[in-house]
Amino acid sequence: MTRRLVATYLLLALVVLVALEVPLGIVNERNQRRDLQVRVERDAVALAGLVEDRLQAGAAPGDPALDGILDRYAADNDARVVVVGAGGRLLADSDTARELGRDFSTRPEIATALGGGVATGTRRSDTLGETLLYVAVPVASGGRVFGAVRASVPTSRVDALVRRYWLALGSIALIVLSVVALAGMWLARWVSRPLTDLRDATRTAEAGDLAVRADTGSGPEEVREVARAFNDMVGRLDVLVGTQEQFVADASHQLRSPLTALRLRIENLRYDADPAAMADLDGALEEVERLSRLVNGLLALARADRRAPERAVRELAPLLEARGEAWRAAAAEAGVELSVSAAPGIRCELSEGALEQVLDNLLANAIAAAPAGSAVALAAVGEDGAAEVTVTDAGPGMDAESRAHAFDRFWRGRDDRRGSGLGLAIVKRLVEADGGTVRLEGADGGGLRAVVRLARLGDRERERVGP
Repeated sequence: MTRRLVATYLLLALVVLVALEVPLGIVNERNQRRDLQVRVERDAVALAGLVEDRLQAGAAPGDPALDGILDRYAADNDARVVVVGAGGRLLADSDTARELGRDFSTRPEIATALGGGVATGTRRSDTLGETLLYVAVPVASGGRVFGAVRASVPTSRVDALVRRYWLALGSIALIVLSVVALAGMWLARWVSRPLTDLRDATRTAEAGDLAVRADTGSGPEEVREVARAFNDMVGRLDVLVGTQEQFVADASHQLRSPLTALRLRIENLRYDADPAAMADLDGALEEVERLSRLVNGLLALARADRRAPERAVRELAPLLEARGEAWRAAAAEAGVELSVSAAPGIRCELSEGALEQVLDNLLANAIAAAPAGSAVALAAVGEDGAAEVTVTDAGPGMDAESRAHAFDRFWRGRDDRRGSGLGLAIVKRLVEADGGTVRLEGADGGGLRAVVRLARLGDRERERVGP
């Protein structure tokens, strides 16, 4: 946003500079050339007055008086002056290398001057390699033309003045644009910094940290108003979510005690119950245990929803080995072999304890679904900049429709009579909080494979966060 604002300021300044400086430069160039032309015309007329007496007297080519007049003017003005008689023959030339007596009557400007007019214009001199401005005026008296004077000067001096003027305008433009860029950078940062802070605060709140607040003390009033509205909204959400979390925690705590007491009473009744009532008591005890798991799952899910991820770099191989070791006894008790394989060097930024809880849920489900004598495989591989952690069992698996709804809250399979329907919902919430994804797919040869995909820490990230 800062770059776009600065670019906008520079574009506006450039448009204003072009609108002001280009006409100014063009007008200056025209004025410089017109002043030169006027000066040369004035000098030519003055020279015509000075040589008039000599031409009336019938001066011949090489007349010393004419040469003196032309030499003095040419020396002071860096110009070339020629004087021709009434017939167009060259009588005097400030350029001494020229041949006197030549016929100049065929020159358009000389012909115009001999006809009583004034001729002005520019022409390119290949000999001198530059452009010349010329003025030809008649030498006349009493309505009779006795000859003509042509003065010509190079335009290089005016061209240099015009170039310097354009360079000065360009320098002014660069200075103005530099000042606009610096001022625009400051102004753009003043405008965009609160917006950037507001964006960061929004992302932090989206991640679950509702204690974040946006800066309301800087930036334009409109941005500060948005920041205040955001803080009010997040504050209310924090209160609502906190109330919900407290309600779940209180409800869970209040439910645990009567559920524990109910389970103890049912277990005590089993000692004195007759065989006919034993099945009903076992069913009631199973429902009490399911209610306990449901209460614990609701509390865990509420905490997962509120979790603000504080991530740290973790290597997957030791983490998977630790979880495998923790579940190996439970797997052996169920008659299931648990294997762990993880490629070394795979590192991810993970929330503290999140992946462990995810693996515990997935391993518990896999061990429960796997038949005795089968195997459950926990593995981690790295590919395409990501890390994939898989838990594979050889159980009955799920059809495509069941896999599509398995992560929905309170969803249970048709044959699931013990689950709370919250375990996989908690898994999904924890994985997504770390920027990953989780899916279920059919395993080769039957069974189910849970795939957790996480962003792998690349080489640049390793340099940033350290070993």
